[in-house]
Amino acid sequence: MRTFLGAVAIAATMSMPLVARAADPDWRAVGEAIGREGAMQPGGVYKIGLPRTDLHVVLDGVEVKPALALGSWLAFEPMGKEAMVMGDLVLTEQEVAPVMSTLLAGGLTVTALHNHVLRGQPATLYLHVGGHGDAVSLARALHAALAKSATPLAPSAPSPDAPLGFDTASFDQAIGAKGKAAGGVWQVSVPRAEPIRDNGMEVPVAMGVATAINVQPLADGRAATTGDFVLRTTEVDGVVRALRAANIEVTAIHSHMLDEEPRLIFLHFWGVDRPEALSRGLKAALDATKSARG
Repeated sequence: MRTFLGAVAIAATMSMPLVARAADPDWRAVGEAIGREGAMQPGGVYKIGLPRTDLHVVLDGVEVKPALALGSWLAFEPMGKEAMVMGDLVLTEQEVAPVMSTLLAGGLTVTALHNHVLRGQPATLYLHVGGHGDAVSLARALHAALAKSATPLAPSAPSPDAPLGFDTASFDQAIGAKGKAAGGVWQVSVPRAEPIRDNGMEVPVAMGVATAINVQPLADGRAATTGDFVLRTTEVDGVVRALRAANIEVTAIHSHMLDEEPRLIFLHFWGVDRPEALSRGLKAALDATKSARG
């Protein structure tokens, strides 16, 4: 299995279909190696969600749902019979060292390690990983690393979506993008207007290069929001100012990848307010970016 850095430069740049072809990796075997089945996403990406349902994180009195800020994921992009993988693993402080060591021993690359939110108890960190090679071998190495954490790997039974209790259509209209319900949270994804490339190859949106806005309704008519803005360096200051003007906290500013073009900065945020107030602040921040909306 080849390491992630440099190896992706030899990958073909052709777009991949949503369904597997004869030359594509065996996605069923990939899911079996991880321990949980994934699903095909736009751009031909096979993505596996691994929510940290074992963690009970409380932040500013809010019990954080996994879909709000505790969702590990792994995304595989086919490259002939091989694949590139990117992912974001939600870990406790005690899990970081053993997971990282196992990833490195398995030939994978750690591209970032950081917080997303502040004051959460227990504290959580987010480790970004990349790799290139045989898809099943990558999945086995990732499984070995995940096994060093308490991340639930067995398939979980789907839970019915309960009403969210706020006007999601008005929220979407206010910020200019369409969301969807997942795990008791309203999730909005806003891609960049320009393509993102890594070593000359375009990176599909499903591999973590879209602004993510998550909203969890609370019992008192307010909501908690968190996520991350995907920004050019020239956009960071405008987004910080727009969020702070709306009393939305900026909790982290950092990179996720190593060789992307254009250079991207990921800005994480946290806010608790009425949904209509949050939507106004988030729209103002999106207005300071070159994002694809509408």
